[in-house]
Order: sequence, then structure tokens, then C-alpha cells
Amino acid sequence: MRAMRLLTVFAAVVIAANSLTVGWARGGAPVEKDYYVYVAAESDDAVFLVQFGPEGGEVMKRIPVGMYPTEIEGPHGVRVSPNGRHWYVSIAHGNPYGYVFKYETGDDVSVNDVKAGLFPATMDISRTTGLMFVVNFNLHGDMEPSTVSVIDTASMAEIAQIEQGMMPHGSRASPDGKFHYSVGMMSDDLYEIDVMKLAVSRKLHLTKEHGEHRTEEHAMAVVRPTWVQPHPTKRVVYVALQGANQVAEVDLDGWKITRRFHTQNGPYNLAISSDGKMLLATCKPNHSTAIWDLEAGRELASVPASRRITHGVTVSPDNRFAFVSVEGVGGDPGTVDVIDLHTFETRASIDVGKQASGIDLWKME
Repeated sequence: MRAMRLLTVFAAVVIAANSLTVGWARGGAPVEKDYYVYVAAESDDAVFLVQFGPEGGEVMKRIPVGMYPTEIEGPHGVRVSPNGRHWYVSIAHGNPYGYVFKYETGDDVSVNDVKAGLFPATMDISRTTGLMFVVNFNLHGDMEPSTVSVIDTASMAEIAQIEQGMMPHGSRASPDGKFHYSVGMMSDDLYEIDVMKLAVSRKLHLTKEHGEHRTEEHAMAVVRPTWVQPHPTKRVVYVALQGANQVAEVDLDGWKITRRFHTQNGPYNLAISSDGKMLLATCKPNHSTAIWDLEAGRELASVPASRRITHGVTVSPDNRFAFVSVEGVGGDPGTVDVIDLHTFETRASIDVGKQASGIDLWKME
């Protein structure tokens, strides 16, 4: 099966995609570098390599992923390794379990895969241990606590599953790689995992400051957290509270919420510039991306998407551009919008496969 998959990927990689959609905004300094991002298309069973540079933006490759050509398997999360040599994609819809696939960057050849839990979604890699943490979102059957799969990226073997809340999402490691953070979307909890101990070290219930208290384990969620993003230099994390239209700042030393940013409807995924100055939030039902000044605690801009339903966001290391995946609806393709973080204008919109989801930057040169 793996040999057949490798042949399929190789054949697809040598075919250059014809999709080229560039929408230049007025103003903005010239683009001097080339930026490369990987983005998954959940209803297309493919990952796209997108390039943006001085000549605009285009799809460089369409890479089919998954194991069953006749089924929609739903690639969801995409993550590039810290050294840039490999990228990983979670295949959400399994029989019943999902998988994580490992590919080489550049030639985009499949290296290995591993079975994870029910509906594996977002993932991140610890810089300290090289272990990957994949949240198993679990859309199957009755709502119950799910797990985070821990995967050894060298051997692509699952070495542990750590139980946490209902519908875990937003997998992100701390900058030093010692802790992992995720949220239980339907249990309103923030979880901290000790990477060395492979165990939950702390849990914060995110509705307490609303005066909300669940009376039973499976009560309806209130704030429905969907993402957690550590600050690159400070001892804080930011949590998207989709149900409250807020982003909460959590102090890791005091383990409590210290600030709340009121957003447009439905903040979903978050990113922070490498200098720690800007917070970006995709507001999914508002079809926009909000950009915040973290020090001042004020919104700088709300950038409308080129199509409907914003999803993922990643920021270039030079803090010049944000790359946003936009799902699209109906017969529309997914899109990658490129936002200029100097002017807050959309510099390019590049069409990819349907239901664009996970996105991560590979390199700039």
C-alpha cells in the first residue's frame, strides 16, 4: 500500500498546478523574498505547496495524501518540523482511527505514517525532545473525553495517549519545548502537558471568571476554546474563546486569565509574530482575520477574507506577511490569502483545493 502511495505522490509532484490567482492591493513596499507555505485541503485529499514572492503568488505543487483514493479522508493539520526537513499532515477520517503522515520537504515524498486516535487534528513538535503531540478531536459517537497522541517523529511510532477534555484542539508547544498546550473545546478547559513526564501537569477551567460552573461532566460548553498560542518570549499563552467572541491571555506563573480581547464573531486559530508584538486571530464566521497590538491591547485591523470561512494562520519569520487559509463554501475552491502586516492589506489570494484548513510556513529565501 505504501509503495502505491509513493508512486501516486511522485506522479502528482511532477505536475505543476495551473492555479494562479493574484490580487494585488494598492500600496505596500515591494516584496523582496520568496515565501513557501504548505496548506491542507480537507475536501480535496491533498496538500498544496504555495509560493509567494516578487512576482505574486502561485501553487507550486498539489500533493495527494491519504490511503483510499475513492474516499474523502480529510487532511486537516499541517506542521513543518523545526529544522525544516520534513512536514506532517494529519488525516482526520479513518476507519475509525486517523493517521499522521511524514513527508520530506522539497521533493514531498512520503517517508512513513502512524495511526493516531479518533479524528487527529492539529499538531506540534517539541524542540526539546522532537516528540509530536497530536490532538484527537473525536467527532465519533457520544461526546466523551478524548486524548493527545504522542508520536516519536524519528520512528513514527505512537508512544503514548494522554487523556484530556472533550474535543481537544489547538496543539502548540512552548518555545522551549518543555510543555505542550491544548484546549478541550467542549469541556472549556486549558491543558498543560509536561513533555518530559508525558502527563497533564495543570488544567484551567476557562469559564470560572464568567461565573459559569458545570454541574455535571458532560454539560454544554460555554466559551468553546479552539486554540492556544504561547507567546514567543513571555510566560503567557493566548486562548481563542469561540463561544465568547474573545481571546483570553493566561499568565502561566499565576495560572489565571489576566486580559481579555473582545473580537469579531468566532475567533478560531491564532498566531503571534516572532517579535511578540502582534496577535492574529482568524474569525471563522466573520470571514476575517483580526490583528492586535499585544502591548496596547487594541485591534489594529480586521482584514476581510477573499472568500468565506477563514481557518488557519501563520506568520513569516520576518513578521512581514501573514498567510491565512480560507475554506470556501459550496463549489468554491479554498484560498490562501497573503496579508501585508505593514499595511494590513491583502497582497495576494491563491486558489488551492476545497476546504483549505491547516497551514504552516516552510521557508523564505
